[in-house]
Amino acid sequence: MTNSFVNTARLLGAGLRALLVLTLVTGVVYPLAVTGVAQSLLRGAANGSEIEADGKVVGSSLIGQSYDLPPKKGRHTPEPDLRWFQGRPADGLGLNTLNTRYKLILSGATNLAADNEVLADRVEAAKAAVVKDNSVPGYTVDPADVPADAVTSSGSGLDPAVSPQYAELQVHRVAARNGLPVARVERLVEEHTEGRTLGFIGEPRVNVLELNVALRELTANR
Repeated sequence: MTNSFVNTARLLGAGLRALLVLTLVTGVVYPLAVTGVAQSLLRGAANGSEIEADGKVVGSSLIGQSYDLPPKKGRHTPEPDLRWFQGRPADGLGLNTLNTRYKLILSGATNLAADNEVLADRVEAAKAAVVKDNSVPGYTVDPADVPADAVTSSGSGLDPAVSPQYAELQVHRVAARNGLPVARVERLVEEHTEGRTLGFIGEPRVNVLELNVALRELTANR
């Protein structure tokens, strides 16, 4: 009876010591080490890849956001603010009971097949809107020049970037709305066009938030 009690106490003591050591290593030392390395070597990424403008955080370079006007009375869908470059559609979001467009509660694609009539109609409507919004005096958008990313959402619905082709298609409209020379806005797009990662991964892209921050600075300093 005594030996059994002693053995049990010894086992419990060993288990408690192991618990304390593992808690200290995995719950304190390891998280502190990882956090220290991340803050030292990858501070921007570790803190959410934040983008600042005028001394305050305006978003993340990893998350797309909308550039819309305040909704008009009686309308639930806001119109795009055409002074700014527009990102990809976010058709996969806000399809439940809560409209979570560009909120970090929900992300996802439409899950509609390529031959789905709803998707086909949505793409055609989006293409017509792109042509209409970006056609300005002296420059008319050809429907055949509208790239796929201008009328379709990404898999997450939160893609922060557009193709250089879509950004360039918006140049004349942005220039006209902001009273800027077309050549200057074209140069702005070129300056914010990123190539393929490591030269072969993905596609060339333009981060819309970074581009719009630069556009704001350009118009403020005009």
